[in-house]
Amino acid sequence: MMLRAFDEKGGVGVYTQNIVRELLTIDSSNDYVLFYRNAANIGLFAQHKNVTERVVRARNKALWDQIAIPYACWREKVDVVFHPKFTAPLLAPCKAVMVVHGADWFIPEQAQFYDRWDVRYIRTVMPLYFRKCAVVLSVSQLTTDNFNRVLNLPPDKVQTVYFGPARHFRQVTDVSVLQAVATRYDLPETFILTLTKRGGGDRKNLGQIFNAYALYHQQVETPYKLVIGGQDCHLFRDEYGVPNDGYGQDILFPGWIDQKDLPAVYSLAGLYLYPSNLEAFPIPLTEAMACGTPIVTSDVNGLEEIAGNAALLVDPRDAESIADAMCQVLSEPELRAKLSTKGLERSRTFSWETCAKETLGILESLAA
Repeated sequence: MMLRAFDEKGGVGVYTQNIVRELLTIDSSNDYVLFYRNAANIGLFAQHKNVTERVVRARNKALWDQIAIPYACWREKVDVVFHPKFTAPLLAPCKAVMVVHGADWFIPEQAQFYDRWDVRYIRTVMPLYFRKCAVVLSVSQLTTDNFNRVLNLPPDKVQTVYFGPARHFRQVTDVSVLQAVATRYDLPETFILTLTKRGGGDRKNLGQIFNAYALYHQQVETPYKLVIGGQDCHLFRDEYGVPNDGYGQDILFPGWIDQKDLPAVYSLAGLYLYPSNLEAFPIPLTEAMACGTPIVTSDVNGLEEIAGNAALLVDPRDAESIADAMCQVLSEPELRAKLSTKGLERSRTFSWETCAKETLGILESLAA
C-alpha cells in the first residue's frame, strides 16, 4: 500500500487512513507492506503480525511514485500494489490498483476549478495510469461513468466501491461531551456548519455561501451563526471581503476540527450547509447523515448521488435558492426531523466495512 497521502488533511487523507485500518481489521491472512513517506508513521500498525512498515524516501512525489515505489515493490516481492490516491507506479514489477476520487480534469465545466497546467498534466498521464492498473477503484458511479466515457475503457476496468464515514461518526447525545466540544472550539449555541479547506474556496463555493448567508441573515430576526471549519479558513474573511460587522460578525472560523470531535460538532449543528460546485464522493455528507444533521447541498454531480432524498438540494449558483433552503430547514422543525431521519437511514448505505470487503475481494482476485 502506497501511503504518502496518509497525513493529508482532507478527503483523500481520510480515505487513506480508514481503508488501511479497515483492511487490517478484517484481513489477517494476507501480508501487507505499508510504504510511508513520513517516518513518524512507523509503528502505527505494529500490532498486526501480517504487516511490514517501510519508509520510502524520495525528493518529490513524482520520484516517490515512479522510481522509489517500483524499486520497493521489487525489493519486498509485492504481488499487488494499491494506491488510495490517483496515481500508479508505471514501472512496478507487479499488478497495480489505484483509487480515483473524481474525473474533474476531463470535464470542462469542472476543470475550470484547477490550474490549467495541472489539467494538461493530468490529462496526459492519467491514461497511462489506467493502462498500468489491472483495476481502478472509483468512489462514485458518476466518476466511473465519466472515466468510461472519456477514456473509452474496457468493461470492469473501473469498479465503483463506495466508502463512508469513520466508525465513530454517530449522533452524540451526551451533554457533557457536547459541552466540552462546544467549549473547545468556542461554538455558539445555535449555528450552521460547513467544512472546507484552504485552496478549495472556489470549488467549495465559499463566495455563494457568504452571499447566501448575508441574504438569510436579513430574513430572520434571530439568525443562526455560520461556523466554517478548516485549517487557516479565517483568511477567507479578507479574501472574500466578509465584513467584521453586520452578518459578518456572525461568521466564525474555529480552525481545524479534529476528527474525534467532529461527530459532536455535527450533532450540535442545526444544519450542515454544503452547496459545493464539485464533489465526486463528499465525505462530509456521509458524516453529517450518520450524525442525523439536516443537510442542504447541491443538486449536481456526486453531491446529488450521495445525498439522494436525505437532503434539500439547491442550485449552487443561486445564492437566493441556498438562503431560502437555509430558512426553510431552520424554521420548520418537522422538516428538520424528516431530513435527520432520512439521513440516518441513508447513512447505512455507506460503510467502511463494506468498502474494505469489496476492496479486499478485488485485491485478492488480482493476487490469485
